[in-house]
Amino acid sequence: MVFWEDYVSDESMGTFAPIVVYWLYAGFYQLMPPLDNYRLHTRKEEEQQSKSVPLSSVVKGVLLQQLVQATVAQALFLVTSKANASGVTIQPSLAVQIVQIIVAMFVMDTWQYFVHRYMHYNKFLYRHVHSQHHRLIVPYAIGALYNHPLEGLLLDTFGGALSFLVSGMTARTAVIFFSFAVIKTVDDHCGLWLPGNIFHLFFQNNTAYHDIHHQLQGLKYNYSQPFFPLWDKLLGTYMPYNLVKRPEGGFEAKPIKRE
Repeated sequence: MVFWEDYVSDESMGTFAPIVVYWLYAGFYQLMPPLDNYRLHTRKEEEQQSKSVPLSSVVKGVLLQQLVQATVAQALFLVTSKANASGVTIQPSLAVQIVQIIVAMFVMDTWQYFVHRYMHYNKFLYRHVHSQHHRLIVPYAIGALYNHPLEGLLLDTFGGALSFLVSGMTARTAVIFFSFAVIKTVDDHCGLWLPGNIFHLFFQNNTAYHDIHHQLQGLKYNYSQPFFPLWDKLLGTYMPYNLVKRPEGGFEAKPIKRE
C-alpha cells in the first residue's frame, strides 16, 4: 500500500507526480541563495543569457512540453492498465521492480542518446528544433525541459513511453521511475557543483558532464542523458573534463581536449 492509494489512482500519479516533482525540485534550486562559490557559470553570464531567453519564455516552453507528456502518459496508462477483473493492479515483487527500473534506465538512455545525437548531426533538425534547448548556454534547473515541442515529443515523451513499455512496469512503479528521472534531469541542468550532491557521487553523467555539452567545444560530445555515459564511451563521443576553481569563486568545467 502507498500513501496515495486512497486518494488518486496509480495512473493519475504516474501522469502528474513527475510534473509536480519537476517544479518542486527546480523551484528549490531557483529559490536558493546565489551560492557563488559553487556555480559553474558566473551570475554575469546568467544575466546576459536571461536577456535573450527570458525566464517567462522558459516556463511557458516547459509547461507546453509537460502538457503533451501528460496527455500521452494518460493515454498510455489507459491502454496498458494491468488491473485484474476486480480493478486491482497486481504489483510485482520489489526485486522485479528494481530490474524493471534498470531496464527502463537503459532503454531511456539508449533512445535519448541516438535521437539527441541525430539532432546535432542533422543540420535542419539542429537549426529549427534542437537549437532552442542550446539557447541556454548557461543551463539552470527550470530550463531542464526547455525544448522545442517536437524535440520534447521525440526525445522525452517517446523515450519515456518506450522505457515504460519495454520494461513492463506498472503505473505504480512508473511513479518512482519517472519522478527519479525528472529529478536527475533537473539536477544535471542546475548549474551548481554542490558538495555532497549524491548524483555527483554515483553518476559520471552529472551537472558538469552535461555542462560540457552546452559549451561550444563540447557540442558534439557528451550526448548521454539522463543516467549513464555508456553510449558516449562506446561510440567515441565522450569528452572528459577538469573541474577548475575560478579565482573569483565557483567552478568551471573545462573540457580535456581530445587528440
